[in-house]
Amino acid sequence: MLEAFLRHPVRIVPVAFAAVILAAAGLLLLPAAQSTEGGTRFVDAMFTATSAIAVTGLITVDTPTHWSGFGEAVILVCMQLGGLGIMTTAAFLGMLVSRKLRLRSKLMTQAELHPSISLGDMRSVLRFTVVYTFAVEIAAAAVLTLRFHAAYGFGAGESIWHGVFHSVAAFNNAGFALFSDSIIGFATDPWISLPLAFGTILGGLGIPVVFELTRRRRLRRWSLHTQMTLFGTAVLLFGGWLVLLALEWSNPATFGQFAWHDRFLPAFFQSAVLRTSGFNSIDVGQLGDDSLLVSMALMFIGGGSASTAGGIKVTTFFLLMWVIWAEIRGEQDAVAFRRRLPTPVVREALTVALVYLALNVAAVLLMQRFEQDISLAPIMFEVVSAAATVGQSTGITYDLGDPSKWLLAVVMYGGRIGPVLFATSLAMATRKRLYRFPETRPLVG
Repeated sequence: MLEAFLRHPVRIVPVAFAAVILAAAGLLLLPAAQSTEGGTRFVDAMFTATSAIAVTGLITVDTPTHWSGFGEAVILVCMQLGGLGIMTTAAFLGMLVSRKLRLRSKLMTQAELHPSISLGDMRSVLRFTVVYTFAVEIAAAAVLTLRFHAAYGFGAGESIWHGVFHSVAAFNNAGFALFSDSIIGFATDPWISLPLAFGTILGGLGIPVVFELTRRRRLRRWSLHTQMTLFGTAVLLFGGWLVLLALEWSNPATFGQFAWHDRFLPAFFQSAVLRTSGFNSIDVGQLGDDSLLVSMALMFIGGGSASTAGGIKVTTFFLLMWVIWAEIRGEQDAVAFRRRLPTPVVREALTVALVYLALNVAAVLLMQRFEQDISLAPIMFEVVSAAATVGQSTGITYDLGDPSKWLLAVVMYGGRIGPVLFATSLAMATRKRLYRFPETRPLVG
C-alpha cells in the first residue's frame, strides 16, 4: 500500500522533505550540535530544522550563540538541500553514479521543479541547476569572505565560514545569519549588503527563467513566463524600494537613523530580501504599520516559480493583475506581452492565490487564539513570513508558546512544498467532461 501511495511523484516530494526534516532535527538534538548547556528542546530542534529545510530563517533560539560549529553546519546543509531541492539533489547524484536519468527520477524532479520543464530537458536542467547554484554561491562567498577579513578583522577561517554560510543562506533564500542581529551591523556596507541582496535576487528568479536566458538571449524569443517573471521582479524590487524608502525616510528607528545618503542601501536591501531571503539590516519591529502592510504584500507575492523563494509567485500575481485589467477594460481575453492567457492557467492562478490566502487567514486565526497577549499585526506578519518562507520577524518568535511554534513549523513546511506541488497537481489532474451543463450568469458584486 505504501509503495502504491509513493508511486505518484507529487506524493514523494513532501514525504522526502518530511524525512529530511526529522533527520536534521535528530542531528540538532545531539550534544555536539549545541554550544550552550541545558540542551535543545525537541520543538526548537524541529522548528529550526523545518525553517532551514523550508529555507525560511525564522528562529526560536539564537543561531550564533545556541548552536555549535557542528550545529551551524547541519543548518547550512539543510539550507542547501532545501533550496537546491531534495529530489533535484537525489536525481543529480543518481545521474552522476549511473550516467542516466530514469523516467521515475525525471518525473519526481519535474514535480519538485516545475511542470513547465519538459522531460527531455531534465538532464540539462539538472546540470545547469547545480552549476548555477554553486557559481553564484562561490562568487558571493568570495566577496563576503574578503570583506569580513579586510574590514572587520575576522580570521581567515572565520571569514571563510561566515562568507560561505551567508552566501548559501542568501542564494537559497533562507535568512539564517551568524550574527544575533542578522545584518543590522552591516546596514550601510555595500560589500556585505549587495552580495547578499543580489544572491537573493538570483536565487529567487527561478531555474526555468535563468536556464532560458542562457539559451535565448533575444528579448523577442523569451517565453511569456520569463518575460512576466523579469518584469514582475523589477516592478516589485524597485517599487518596494521606493515605497519603503518614502514611508520610513524619517523614522529614527529604521532608515531615519542614517545620514540621508546612507538610507538608499538599507531600503534597497529590505525590498530585495522581503520577498525571499528574510535577512534584515534594520529592526523590523520598528517599522510603521503602513510599512508592515507593504512588507506583508511583498512577502505574500514572493519570487519566481521553481526558485528558492516562497509566496504565490510573481507570475501568479501579475497574471491575475492582467486578468483584472482585461476585465476592467471589458476585453474578452487577458493579454500579456501580446500573448493571450489561456483560461485553464487563469483558473490555476486564481486557485493557488485563494487557497494560499485561506491558509494564511486560518493560521492567523489559530495563532491569535494561542497568543492572546500579542496584537494582530505582529501575528499576521509572522504567519505571512512563515507561509512565504521569508523569515523576517517583528521579534515575537522567541516568545511564542509551543503550540504557535508547531503551527509555524507546519506553515513553513506547507509554504515550501505547497505552491509548486499544488500547481503541479492541478496541471496533472486536468481532465475533460464528456458533457457540459447549461450555462447561467449569477450576479457579481
